[in-house]
Amino acid sequence: MKKDPEKTWERCLAVIRDNVNPQSFKTWFEPIKALKLSENVLTIQVPSQFFYEWLEEHYITLLKKIIRKELGADGRLEYSIITENGFQSAQPYSVKMPTSNARETRNPSVALPIDVANSPIKNPFVIPGLRKIKVESHLNANYSFDTFIEGDCNRLARSAGYAVAQKPGGTAFNPLLIYGGVGLGKTHLAHAIGRDQEAPPGQDDPYVPAEKFTQHHRGGEEQHRGDFTQFYQMMDVLLIDDVQFLAGKEKTQDVFFHVFNHLHQTGKQLVITSDKAPVEMAGMEQRLLSRFKWGLSADLQTPGLETRIAILEKKMYAEGIELPKEVVEYLAYSITTNIRELEGAMISLIAQSSLNKKSVTLDLAKQMIDKFVKNTAREVSIDYIQKVVCDYFDLPIELLKSKTRKREVVQARQIAMYFAKKMTTSSLANIGAHCGGKDHATVLHACRTVNNLSETDKQFRGYLEDLEKKLSLH
Repeated sequence: MKKDPEKTWERCLAVIRDNVNPQSFKTWFEPIKALKLSENVLTIQVPSQFFYEWLEEHYITLLKKIIRKELGADGRLEYSIITENGFQSAQPYSVKMPTSNARETRNPSVALPIDVANSPIKNPFVIPGLRKIKVESHLNANYSFDTFIEGDCNRLARSAGYAVAQKPGGTAFNPLLIYGGVGLGKTHLAHAIGRDQEAPPGQDDPYVPAEKFTQHHRGGEEQHRGDFTQFYQMMDVLLIDDVQFLAGKEKTQDVFFHVFNHLHQTGKQLVITSDKAPVEMAGMEQRLLSRFKWGLSADLQTPGLETRIAILEKKMYAEGIELPKEVVEYLAYSITTNIRELEGAMISLIAQSSLNKKSVTLDLAKQMIDKFVKNTAREVSIDYIQKVVCDYFDLPIELLKSKTRKREVVQARQIAMYFAKKMTTSSLANIGAHCGGKDHATVLHACRTVNNLSETDKQFRGYLEDLEKKLSLH
């Protein structure tokens, strides 16, 4: 009688539920799906490499016992893992793990060399203890326009990227240069554009990290330089990620210049990403920089508070995770400059919760953030100061930023300005801009008023002491 994989996994889950706490079960086992059961091999799909490694490290002994109980001594577990390795990502892949030989230790992450053909490793797709992994695409299935959260910080870049994806080579955005700091979504957008143009099986992907372009050029420089150039000139869409890696490589830049010219002149689409605007790129030839400016240069700025919260909520939905609203807000207030760090902090928080068998609370989030974020980035944000002050006086934050002259609102606004000047390195003009568009003179007046009141009004001084304690716990 043929066994049903879903029913088999349900029986496994019933045992697991009795052996782990509810929070861990919800985080690490509910998102798993049973795919198939064949010859005593149960295939389960986990959402990410992180999930796979976590199960390997913490639950492999439990899984071993359950699989043996359900499928017998020869039972095996196969993982189908959806990778999220940024520019080196692959389509979902499967690995067979003989549970009888597996140890409860963390396996290394899957690290795929960029240039497989020239890799010195005899077989780069074999990981000790696992079967062969087949890489089918450079494009990450998780990086799409649907999963890219739009905000004021990235609206131009996303809109231009979407237009290019719909009509490559047929817009004024050619080339499209997307630039911005680390972790702001450049690679995500490049993959989203590339996925809409993804080549059929057997043909070449349009997405090429600049490092890979350089490696290809160096590998074929002496014998096959003409073939190399022709290979890239035949593409309908070419996406070069992290073009700053070409800086200082004159021969590679020269080849890229000719590829660029050919594609542009024949109406093909070029998409380029960089961590800097063209004017700030050092070590790049001027003739290349001038061509980068032919189309549209769109920058990705640091996301605002609402965008950061939306990013976390989208990530939670995708991973099948639930967190208290106050925890999500705290993460969004605390990590302001890097989306990758923001998402990483959330995953680390869930991992801490599971490891320590504690529920995810605001206190746990504060402890984790202190360890997760580098000391240089621990400056409290103006947004967070405003939130703490508004919560303390039970005022909506929109009122604090409004033009109203009501006494209680004015006082709260002045206190927020006072702490922003005291606890951040922001300019007076920037503090004023956050507090309803006030000028620097208004901020100075607010600070003097707060200092004077703290010396003469005991109750007011108590407000400041309470607030300073709350903010110092950040």
